[in-house]
Amino acid sequence: MTELADKKWYVVRAVSGQEAKIKDYISSEIERLGYSKMVEDILVPMQKIVQIRNGKKISKEKTYFPGYIMIKADLSGEVPHVIKSVTNVIGFLGETKGGEPVPLRAVEVNRMLGKVDELTLATEQINIPFVVGENIKVVDGPFNGFTGAIEKVNEDKRKLEVMVKIFGRKTPLELSYMQVEKL
Repeated sequence: MTELADKKWYVVRAVSGQEAKIKDYISSEIERLGYSKMVEDILVPMQKIVQIRNGKKISKEKTYFPGYIMIKADLSGEVPHVIKSVTNVIGFLGETKGGEPVPLRAVEVNRMLGKVDELTLATEQINIPFVVGENIKVVDGPFNGFTGAIEKVNEDKRKLEVMVKIFGRKTPLELSYMQVEKL
């Protein structure tokens, strides 16, 4: 077997929510059994998501394809069995019962890896936790402590238009997501 054996991308189905852990298990198992030359890369496509909780930005990574792990490997000999024997691995995507795992086509690989690159370059996405009509409390700024109802949500500017009662009169305020929290 040559050093530059044909390594292709395969997709391993795994228990959703456990992808990173399973990736580590596969890596250590491959390493332990001395097959590291046959496995070039193991990838769990991730996406960075920013959420706002209690007025604070929380950045977290979310699996882009839940339940799937991409592996670039030469699947000859025992390698497929080693990967399949790892706890919480369901099997290879596209394989028929008793058949060989089916590699991804170059187009699919480029699209998936391109998506992964895009996700790392993409500006952080913020989940908009607010909806029109929802009641909120102002937690920052000159109107701290006031409560009101959301009239408009401006996703581009990350601002809310809130109706607040000030001295018995309803007054519209424009507040950023960071200045309010849900009641």
